[in-house]
Amino acid sequence: MRVDLERIKADILELAQIGRCDEDRGIYRMAFTDADMEGKRWLASRIRDAELDQSQDGAANVSGVLAGATDLPRILVGSHIDTVPCAGALDGTLGVVVGLECLRRIRETGYVPERTLELIAFSDEEGRFGGMFGSQSVCGQINPELLATKTDTSGIRLFDEMQRQGYDPLAALDAARAAESIECYVELHIEQGPVLDSLHKQLGVVDEITGLFTWSVRLRGEANHAGTTPMNMRKDAFMGLADFAHEVPRILDENGSDRSRATIGKAQILPGATNTVAGLVEFSLDVRDTSDVVLEELAAAFRKALSAIARRRDLMFEFDQKSFIDPIHCSPDVVNQIASQADRLGLDAHRMPSGAAHDAQIMGGLVPVGMIFVPSKNGQSHSPAEWTAWSDIEAGANVMLHTLLNLSSGR
Repeated sequence: MRVDLERIKADILELAQIGRCDEDRGIYRMAFTDADMEGKRWLASRIRDAELDQSQDGAANVSGVLAGATDLPRILVGSHIDTVPCAGALDGTLGVVVGLECLRRIRETGYVPERTLELIAFSDEEGRFGGMFGSQSVCGQINPELLATKTDTSGIRLFDEMQRQGYDPLAALDAARAAESIECYVELHIEQGPVLDSLHKQLGVVDEITGLFTWSVRLRGEANHAGTTPMNMRKDAFMGLADFAHEVPRILDENGSDRSRATIGKAQILPGATNTVAGLVEFSLDVRDTSDVVLEELAAAFRKALSAIARRRDLMFEFDQKSFIDPIHCSPDVVNQIASQADRLGLDAHRMPSGAAHDAQIMGGLVPVGMIFVPSKNGQSHSPAEWTAWSDIEAGANVMLHTLLNLSSGR
């Protein structure tokens, strides 16, 4: 059995037109915007066209179901179709379209799996309201307080935006599922990095998904005149940031692993005048690793370094933890199943971690999970330049198809 690549192509290219900006060619289908709702309606229509049972839960997760012959726990496959601003056509979307094609192809053959197969497209994976809303709802991690307080960067509340789109926000609490109702969750995704492309591999088999924490850090000094304040009498907040930036590689070397990453991705210098010593610097720190122990050690090392710099520069140091996601290990059984199907299809698969967070990470706290990666051209993602060769998409889709067939056999 093989997927129909032309159908996959058509679905990807058609969905890419929803939320497309003609000026920059990026896709703007952020969670619970009108474009996102149009995308959900498009997907629901494609599921019905495939003669699958279509539904939507209280978190606006869109599902398509191919009923199995038994009431054994079901297999979930999917990803998301919401995007970052100015996105490419594949991030998240590819996993949903491939999952749809796999279920559509199985149904067309007349084969009835032992276990029910369910395609699921999760809401707000990309983080307009913090991210992972759909999969967190399925895993029972949403509560009324979160629903009431989640906002986007413009201060728009998730609660209000859901109501604007015709949803009852509190219905998201009813999207939670029992772990015993799900056998496992599998997801196909573009790598979003350069490893597979540089190795000329068509397939990645994910064994771990990185955990992460993000901090908002403030170094407070004293704003003063750039011409009249001697260098040795300054409380220069920016110099504290510069010192810390140089410490990051050392801390990773001493306290991290080969899977550790740390990024200062955003910084603001205040008051921001050319002739004024910086009195306040606010910056972000994003730290990732596949080990929770390593993440704890890195957090302690970064706090220690920032405290030492603050003492030396006569600054105040404070931070807020904005997010924390636990790393997870993919299920060895699912990982081996994916690798086995890749081998059967003659593909040289590369075992690797995921450096990005995915819905599979949230689902991994509830049920066994596995992920398939396909290469990203030049490692590019979250931009209109994001792309994967059709031949690599076909290879990954066929591995997913045969993995689902085997997992749903009831064994």
